[in-house]
Amino acid sequence: MEKITEVIKYEGDNKTFVWKYPHEDFNNQTQLIVHESQEAILFLDGQALDVFSAGRHTLKTENIPNLWQKLFHKDNEFSTFHCEVYFINKAVQMAIKWGVPDIEYFEPTYEFPLKIGASGELTLRVDNGKKLLLKLVGTENDLSQEKLTSLFRGVITTKIKSLLVKTIKQDKINIFEIDGKLDELSEKLLPLLKPEFENYGVLLEKVLINNIVKPINDAKYQKFEDLHFRKYADITDAKIRQEVSIIDEQTKAQRMLIESQALATKRAQEGYNYQQEKGFEVASELARNSNSGQFASLGVGLGTMTNVAGTVGGMLNQSLKNLNGTPSQINCTKCGTPLPQGAKFCHICGSEINSHIETKKICKECGADLPNNSKFCLQCGTKVE
Repeated sequence: MEKITEVIKYEGDNKTFVWKYPHEDFNNQTQLIVHESQEAILFLDGQALDVFSAGRHTLKTENIPNLWQKLFHKDNEFSTFHCEVYFINKAVQMAIKWGVPDIEYFEPTYEFPLKIGASGELTLRVDNGKKLLLKLVGTENDLSQEKLTSLFRGVITTKIKSLLVKTIKQDKINIFEIDGKLDELSEKLLPLLKPEFENYGVLLEKVLINNIVKPINDAKYQKFEDLHFRKYADITDAKIRQEVSIIDEQTKAQRMLIESQALATKRAQEGYNYQQEKGFEVASELARNSNSGQFASLGVGLGTMTNVAGTVGGMLNQSLKNLNGTPSQINCTKCGTPLPQGAKFCHICGSEINSHIETKKICKECGADLPNNSKFCLQCGTKVE
């Protein structure tokens, strides 16, 4: 018989699910120490018997009833016994890596065959230590994260391949936009894998798809990647140009508004309005023309011009009157030389000009005022006596 062990405990790392104590001979004074997040199971002849939770336990007869009934009759006493002790780590174990290569499917957007991979993490904890020992551990001395994931690799690979291919096809997920769907895919994967782990006493608390491995070195993939980029780049460029055009138009309109407001303020400060300004421009144009025939070429009626209001309208009316025959000059009564209004002497013959001499004639036919030297009426053409 091997040396009797006095203390049984496990203080290994947290990456182990199950660990078998290396010795198998104990007595009723042996101390079993079980840490928090652990449980210990006594195992005999392929059967999981007594289970001990966290704390210090002395392996006396009354503390191990199942083992006692298995080894001896109830009326026997014993001081030593032989069994196996397994420590079960029930702490949550996170970031357990997994990976699935060679997922083949037909890309739904650009319609070309594609091969990708997927990788991620699992979060697990032991929920039923006895079930885990009986179904997975067997005669093994331990069960690490690596061993556990290797045992479930086939299930993980099958479920993930099936889920990705089915979901990508059904939802028409673009390969170049699939990274934005990882949360959604992970949520769908959890209920598919969870029952598989529960069958072995392991609770799958979380499964994450962290990465979709794309064939970036494949020429066909690169071709469609460039096409996808140009598609969205052209749309973005068009939107930017449209927004810039709108901003330019808004700026132009705002500039015109500011200029109009400034011009209106200037007119108000100088004491005239828009209509008066336009009337002044028309009067200026009329002043540059020497006869009424040119007014017609401007498309402006004499009656319309005489209705221009204000000071500018008065200036225009005066111009129209002058062109309509009102004398703007006088003639020397001696030699007939045309002289400006207000002249007192003729600059040709030196005769004194009598300002009281009538300088106008009146047409007897139509009554129009005529220049003093008129021989015919400007309005009706009647010969003037």
